[in-house]
Amino acid sequence: MKMHAAKRVEIMVEAVMENQITRSLTAAGVTGFTILPVLGGSGRSGQWTREGSVSRASGMIAVVCLIAPQRLDHLLETLFPVLNDHIGVVSVTDTQILRAERF
Repeated sequence: MKMHAAKRVEIMVEAVMENQITRSLTAAGVTGFTILPVLGGSGRSGQWTREGSVSRASGMIAVVCLIAPQRLDHLLETLFPVLNDHIGVVSVTDTQILRAERF
């Protein structure tokens, strides 16, 4: 079966940034993405968890999208101003997809 090169972009960011991130993705032409709650982790500030948190304001989300490689630079340029002043990490990996016409 024929596979096609794509980029997987993962954005770990404060949950309160969800609307701004999704607007940026849409503005960059991303037609599909997935948002997942992040239950905990460890970073520069040490370990953390959502346990006991009553508000999403203190939580994090993971936003994942798959895009055509030639669209990556535009997406990152659109995201950077939104993420620049907030806690978050963006990672990009090479991946293979079926049905490239969907991306």
